[in-house]
Amino acid sequence: MKYVIKLFAITTLLVVDFGYAQDTSLQMPLSFIAQNLEYKGVAVQDENYTIWGCAPIQDEDGKTHLFVARWREKNVNPAWRKSSEIAHYISDSPEGPFVFSDVAIKGTGKDTWDKYAPHNPEIKKVGKNFVLLYIANTNYHQPPHPGNQRIGMAIAKSPFGPWEKVGKDGMVLNAENPQKWNYKSNMGVANPALLEVNGKYYLYFKTKTTDGILKYGLATATKLKGPYTIQEKPVTSNKGTLEDGTVFAYQDHIYLLTTDNHGQNTGIVGGGTLWKSKDGHTFNWEDATVGYDLLPTYYKDYEPKKAVKIYGAAPKLERPKILMINNKPAYLYGPSGWNIFGGDRTVGHVFKINLKE
Repeated sequence: MKYVIKLFAITTLLVVDFGYAQDTSLQMPLSFIAQNLEYKGVAVQDENYTIWGCAPIQDEDGKTHLFVARWREKNVNPAWRKSSEIAHYISDSPEGPFVFSDVAIKGTGKDTWDKYAPHNPEIKKVGKNFVLLYIANTNYHQPPHPGNQRIGMAIAKSPFGPWEKVGKDGMVLNAENPQKWNYKSNMGVANPALLEVNGKYYLYFKTKTTDGILKYGLATATKLKGPYTIQEKPVTSNKGTLEDGTVFAYQDHIYLLTTDNHGQNTGIVGGGTLWKSKDGHTFNWEDATVGYDLLPTYYKDYEPKKAVKIYGAAPKLERPKILMINNKPAYLYGPSGWNIFGGDRTVGHVFKINLKE
């Protein structure tokens, strides 16, 4: 109960500091991640690029690699679906500094499913291979969340590539099966998160039901490259909008960390929701906890007048990703649509997860 009181006070203060309506009716306690999350600094920034997504992985030498969605325009929308590319950065430490290495995936510019804007990077190590998942689209002129979003996969022996798209064109999931609950979703499928579970491959994704409700779904496969079959119902019992999921296994449970942009799940507008499941097929709201709070909660030198809003209603995290070290969640990475240092570009942040075990 003490965590509920503590966070209630924080969210009440945010109403004054940030100047927007904040739901102070906290609906769940702090997670083991949020209880002792420590801000470590900037992971990725570039005066020539907008940063949006930082997916981490470590190699056998202990170096940390980030796969980052970025583009040259200063705007977020529509640039994310028009110009995004997935770039590779590297550091000797999980806390950075990270330096640019190479571009892993670009849009083809041709008449393919991934003509435009590879985005939403997800990186995992499966056996000896590095597996990179991403979304892309065929027409960025569609509405802001186009139904032509699909999920692709590329595999490499090294985080430096070369990356080989699986199958004939790399696509592993879409929303085109008329027998499924998200058939012709006006959001398509997006925000991929991959986990190997008992010899099977679980691919989590954001989509909409045929009734227009935003949910997280699950597609499974017996082989890494697929085919992936969408399960018969959504896996989350969310009360409101959620997206940007990342998945990990810890202490005999599967956890799905998502954003809570409207605060309808946690009571924190722009916070994170940590969903918990025993089998990975059902994530109940009753078992969820607060994944993380807003960025100023952890960045102690935050000055409201200095922060620059580039995109979004609050100085919150986007596209959270977890780095696992020794089978434990060790670091959290995420960009923000607000530059808390006063710059005109977004940056990617890194937080240390101090577990109490």
